[in-house]
Amino acid sequence: MADSRPASDQAIPAGLTRDQLLALYRWMRLTRTLEERLVALYRQTKVVGGLFRSLGQEGCAVGSAFALERRDVLSPLIRNLGSMLVKGATPVEILRQYMAKGDSPTRGRELNIHFGDVEDRHFVGQISHLGDMVPVMAGVTLTFKMRGEDRVGLVYVGDGATSTGAFHEGINFAAVQRCPLVVVVENNGYAYSTPTCRQTAAAQFVDKAIGYGIPGVRCDGNDVLEVYRVTQEAVARARRGEGVTLLEMLTYRRKGHAEHDNQSYVAPGEIEQWATTNDPIDRYVVRLTTEFGVAQAELDAIDAAVAAEVDAATDVAEASPPCDGPDALVGVYADPPRMPTLWFRDGVGSAVAEHERPASWGTHHG
Repeated sequence: MADSRPASDQAIPAGLTRDQLLALYRWMRLTRTLEERLVALYRQTKVVGGLFRSLGQEGCAVGSAFALERRDVLSPLIRNLGSMLVKGATPVEILRQYMAKGDSPTRGRELNIHFGDVEDRHFVGQISHLGDMVPVMAGVTLTFKMRGEDRVGLVYVGDGATSTGAFHEGINFAAVQRCPLVVVVENNGYAYSTPTCRQTAAAQFVDKAIGYGIPGVRCDGNDVLEVYRVTQEAVARARRGEGVTLLEMLTYRRKGHAEHDNQSYVAPGEIEQWATTNDPIDRYVVRLTTEFGVAQAELDAIDAAVAAEVDAATDVAEASPPCDGPDALVGVYADPPRMPTLWFRDGVGSAVAEHERPASWGTHHG
């Protein structure tokens, strides 16, 4: 996904190169800039349906997805836009999808980032954020194991999803079958408006791993390098055939469940504290400029390139055609298989395709 040249003389962690450090910054900046543009479009009523932000959680999505190979399968959720970008989704796709354009990935049939590309970029369109993607990805990764494929799956859930039966059944099955799966719990403090302490008595979500007989690792989800490191280790473990790892990433959702949510359930000052002291992009900028010798001018150049990319994508998306009414009938049902035609030769029927019929054969009787 990024340059693989040896690291520079700075002590770069987790085997990353300098170019990869900058790529991580670019993906986080692109995520935030694209979502800020979506907010502007939402306020202009150009976004159809809800808008779900990942403000304050960009490090989780970008750092974890960056640890995957292209052949690996990613299962994102509504706050994992950054992971989809890392896997190859484009800003213009995202914008068209949110605006329900006729040439969007789902041609206006779905909302926000509910789309996938299982053939090339290998990310799966979500069906639910309530833990349902865990059993789906258990099945997907079981096929890797049964076919002997050197591939790994990664699935995200929120803290609230860990209280669902789908999560329990899915991770338990994957653990028993030793599927090459990484399960990421993004602990952002709230399941919609329910604080963590009101929906589980567990001191930390990583403790749940013990009950499934799998390793559990807790990390700072707002440190993109730590996220990358622990995910890389879990992915390597899965690729070695050692089964499932549960990762708990501590982070914070600085916006409501969706753009319409006024967050009245949040304690005064809580959001501001996270914004000023624990922003994943701000923290990473400090490390890049102080520890790894990256000049601020380099980051400014990345910011400018990202802004130009989002501007260009917005122009393309806004010029895209609206949905065509009759198009709603396309792709709803699978086309039935074409039945062979029955031909007769000397009174004996034979079912063969039209192009396979010898010229000497007799009359077609239907």
